[in-house]
Amino acid sequence: MAATINQARSGLFKMFKSERYSSFTLQSDGERDGGSHLEVKLSDVIDDHAPSEQASQPGGSHSYRPRPQRNYCKVCYLALGTLFIFIIGYLIGYVSHRSPRQEPIPCDSEQEVSVAEMAVVDSALSWTDITSMLAQKLTPDAFNSRLSDVEQPDHAAGSIADNTLGEHVFKSFKNLEMEPWTDIHYVQLQTLNSEKPNRVLIGQEELCQPKGYLAYSATGKVKGKAVYGNYGRQEDLMLLLRTLKVELNGTVILLRATGQISLAQQVANVAALGVSAVLIYPDTKDYKLQTTERYGHVHLGSGDPYTPGFPSFNHTQFPPTQSSGLPNVLAQSITAATAAKILTRIGGPEAPHSFIGELDNVKYTLGGASSDDVTVEVNNVLQDTEIHNVFGVIKGFTEPDRYVVLGAQRDAWGPGYAKATVGTTLLLELARAVSEMVHTDGFRPRRSLVFASWSAGEYGSVGATEWLEGYLSSLDKRAFTYISLDGVVTGKADVKVSASPLLYSLLQSTMKEVKNPIGFGESGKSLYDQVSGVNFEKTVFEPMQMEDSAYPFLAFSGIPSLSFRFVSEKAYPYYGTSFDNKEYLGYATAHHLSSIATGAGLVAGQLALRLVHDHVLRLDVQYYKTVLRQWVVKINQRLKQVTRNGSAEGLSANWLIKAIGSYSTAADDLNIELLNTDFTDTLACHNINDRMMRVEHNLLSQFVSPKEVPFRHLLFGHGSHTMAAMLEGEDREALRTQLALATWTLQGCANALSGDVWDIDNQI
Repeated sequence: MAATINQARSGLFKMFKSERYSSFTLQSDGERDGGSHLEVKLSDVIDDHAPSEQASQPGGSHSYRPRPQRNYCKVCYLALGTLFIFIIGYLIGYVSHRSPRQEPIPCDSEQEVSVAEMAVVDSALSWTDITSMLAQKLTPDAFNSRLSDVEQPDHAAGSIADNTLGEHVFKSFKNLEMEPWTDIHYVQLQTLNSEKPNRVLIGQEELCQPKGYLAYSATGKVKGKAVYGNYGRQEDLMLLLRTLKVELNGTVILLRATGQISLAQQVANVAALGVSAVLIYPDTKDYKLQTTERYGHVHLGSGDPYTPGFPSFNHTQFPPTQSSGLPNVLAQSITAATAAKILTRIGGPEAPHSFIGELDNVKYTLGGASSDDVTVEVNNVLQDTEIHNVFGVIKGFTEPDRYVVLGAQRDAWGPGYAKATVGTTLLLELARAVSEMVHTDGFRPRRSLVFASWSAGEYGSVGATEWLEGYLSSLDKRAFTYISLDGVVTGKADVKVSASPLLYSLLQSTMKEVKNPIGFGESGKSLYDQVSGVNFEKTVFEPMQMEDSAYPFLAFSGIPSLSFRFVSEKAYPYYGTSFDNKEYLGYATAHHLSSIATGAGLVAGQLALRLVHDHVLRLDVQYYKTVLRQWVVKINQRLKQVTRNGSAEGLSANWLIKAIGSYSTAADDLNIELLNTDFTDTLACHNINDRMMRVEHNLLSQFVSPKEVPFRHLLFGHGSHTMAAMLEGEDREALRTQLALATWTLQGCANALSGDVWDIDNQI
């Protein structure tokens, strides 16, 4: 019927068009080729007294035609036109009467829905509607069902099991119509040597051939006197050297594993003091484990350490190089039982009270010159490995080129339940829930959500970092937040968060909205009320460490990032061991794993949905004012101290303070602008969002190379450019340079937040 109407309409249009131009043939075929043109008066009324005028035009003698019975033709055409209009009107009325019900628009025709219709649908969903829908779709039963599809006994990076799981993620995204894609990298991973095992000996006695190992250790064979160094923290080592006068150079040092600093940091601390090898074990005071070693890596960095600053798409593109974060000493993990055998034979002075653990029948001594020699042999090998990152996207309806990324590590040594399985399960469940909200419930996110499944996370966020290195220019000013789902459930009592200050306020408001999962805390009480105590920030927030999977997004790429985890009073003892399985994680969560994981999914989901739903991004630029001022207070005190000593005369923090003043002014101006902005003005909101998104990125120092110093963030990075480095410096000229570069980095951030160049308040 619609085709009939269109044909009638077309015929009517041609009829009137023919009438309109019937007095002229505009161009003959020959004239079209020759480029001849004729001006035509677009009117049905032509002056009958001026035929010669038309004929006098170029080609006019060929174009002009006499028009006999002109009025008669017009009357006929008018009558026919009226008749056609009557027939068309009758047919439309008939069809409308017979077909009052509208057919639903199919999913693949959503692009044909008008903007007005989408606005009506979107405006019908309040934030309460959206959070209620998410809560209805994320349930413990759904989590358990998905968990059984994801769990694997072993899914090491690049293995068949890892790739099979990656294919499962890809198919899940495809079934949800998320346009999935795979990003392939070729990286160097260090693994155990299947033909030549690692070994630890004391004297001539072989103590063990460990099954666990620490990736990216130096390789070889060394022998030295054994020394016990507690956790290997700076305060432990200074106590050994300065107070207890224990010589560390050339020794084999035994350290307790700790959740306070990473394995890589422990190794880096003792390597700087000249030790030959490091043995790390889980003491029963911290971990109730006797018969298993820790797995982990000792690269003080993230990504493939043999292509620092470059993406590992093809090794032949780049000259051979390696990360400065690779250790030059041997490092090996051992069991608590093996550590006990060493401690009983090293002798030396008695260890301080803070060094004493809980190994059975062991007297904790420091070892040293009187110790038996310990031999460490590490034969790990590098393997070129193909890894697959898998992505899916739910595109935004207003700003699809802006996106929040939710990511989870997929690989693990052993079962990796807390480390990878729970996070991957939540990633898939969140993708399903949000996809259903969009396709069936009328939710229209303004911005896009990217779901990422990473490989080689066990080796230091290798998959994620290589992706960042490969697409840094594409992600700049587009990816505005990263939310990590790694290790999100390791206990049941508290919540710990590491995040950019831009996300502090959003996290607090989200935790006030999310209720405690069933079996976790008081029923009906919000997470905020449950865990906040007297001081929410002090109780919940922790500094983001380098081993955090969100760290490269924040410190390398300048993307506001957040990771969080449900924890117990004591650290989860099975993290990074072969006991990280469903049974032991069940014990750690009092058998409420599915409920607590669902609560974690609601926190991550609401964070992401708020960021893609609101007209203006929930990035709190005001919060950085407090953080920056705290750093400047410390630096000012440090400068006064070295000035009193005479080593930094004339140096002050005045310029740095003025740069913070510029940032504060820009942040305050933005807040005032927000109060006066019409949120229906898309262009105004877009401008404000752009300025907020520049803050984190512009805290990356532009004065250092990402190849040499990948973590360029002024506050959270590592290197001489950071504010933390200024608290340690002694050299006057070095301090002067550090102050100047930090000042201008901060001023550049303030300028970017100000917006247009004519709005910049440069106080320097």
